[in-house]
Amino acid sequence: MNLSLSIGPTISLIAGILILLIPRLLNYIVAVYLIVIGLVGLFGVEVLRF
Repeated sequence: MNLSLSIGPTISLIAGILILLIPRLLNYIVAVYLIVIGLVGLFGVEVLRF
């Protein structure tokens, strides 16, 4: 059995759980998400490849 996780859905799941547990984190999570998406857009997808 081969189990591989993509980073996008994994981060989304963790962020969703954190928002449910601590709603005040929503602003920070959205800000970090936008910064990461911006960096990926500027430098390419290679930034998040492990």
